[in-house]
Amino acid sequence: MALPTPAAALADPAPPTPGAVTLPGSRLDSVDLLRGAVMVLMALDHVRDYFTELRVGSLAISHLDPALFLTRWVTHFCAPAFVFLAGVAAFLSSTRGKSRPALSRFLLTRGVWLVILELTVVRLGWTFNFDYSVTGLGVIWALGWSMVFMAGLVFLPRSAIAAVGLALIFGHNLLDGIGLQTSAPTLMGAGWRDWVWSLLHVRKLPVVYPLIPWVGVMAAGHAFGPLLLDTAWRRRWLPWLGLGLFAAFLLLRATQLYGEPRPWEAQPTLLSTVLAFLDTTKYPPSLLYLLMTLGPSLLGLALFERVSGPVARFFITFGRVPLFYYLLHLYLIHGLALVVGVLSGYEARQFLVFFRQFPKDYGFSLPGVYVVWGLVVLALYPACRWFAGIKARRKDAWLSYL
Repeated sequence: MALPTPAAALADPAPPTPGAVTLPGSRLDSVDLLRGAVMVLMALDHVRDYFTELRVGSLAISHLDPALFLTRWVTHFCAPAFVFLAGVAAFLSSTRGKSRPALSRFLLTRGVWLVILELTVVRLGWTFNFDYSVTGLGVIWALGWSMVFMAGLVFLPRSAIAAVGLALIFGHNLLDGIGLQTSAPTLMGAGWRDWVWSLLHVRKLPVVYPLIPWVGVMAAGHAFGPLLLDTAWRRRWLPWLGLGLFAAFLLLRATQLYGEPRPWEAQPTLLSTVLAFLDTTKYPPSLLYLLMTLGPSLLGLALFERVSGPVARFFITFGRVPLFYYLLHLYLIHGLALVVGVLSGYEARQFLVFFRQFPKDYGFSLPGVYVVWGLVVLALYPACRWFAGIKARRKDAWLSYL
């Protein structure tokens, strides 16, 4: 069966026949490898949260330790790549015989399921308590609602999905001038307008991940999916696309024309100036934040096309069980922090809270954080390999929700 050409990539495929498989092989290993790599980086970010009191953003950029800044910066790739690849995965599932109505139902039900998980199992993993006065609506929340929106978008022509995704990504910074009415630190007690606008565009606790740009990223990933079916296109043009997006970031950031609400300024040293240049807005993700992260992510996807061997299989294993990994790593990291805290002489109750409420003098230096990160990733591997094997052998519908 001929693969679609780039010229036809945005065209809508013919309705699949029942049981038809139009994707060569069951999965694209490069997609799973990239997803697994960013998930391992995500664990670094969360180990840093739970094992050191050092906070990126609490210091002026000119005084921030470069190693700490770069430890945080490299984890910026996680959420954009994860949401983008979720859109890609939604398209790829449609090439395996899933009709649009079936895909829409799956996205709707899985999206609602993720929102429920964010409010229950995920929140409990972050806090180890049931005090909902401290709550954050994070990446799983945004991923779930993005899937809910995608459940409607999948009925549009693929070119229209691409247009919606690009419009949300490139245009949402035009809305930066519209603020909230409340000046309180949280939305508690705010009016419905502020709640709606925060859910869509402005970060204000408990909303950590406003939805507009993330829906755009997932829609762009879904529209991008057809291009991945063309092996020749992937190998020839995907690296250039990734480099082009990053070049656009460099140009727009250097000129400060558009796409980033926080301007950069020259610092006392060259290194601190570079860090200021890279310090873009994540909540919500600015256009430049997304160009800075998605460009190298696509470049990595191209490079992973030719990567194989045991190291690649190690990361692919994580990439095939993303939600299972996410839930497991939260409880493992927080549980280890609780154990380390108690062994260090603190009371257990001091760790049955969100990490920002941990004792101020608790924590390791950055090298210690990296050691814990490595141990956490190695500890997660056997369970993820076991569950990946189950998903490979069985096709139970419930497995697609975990």
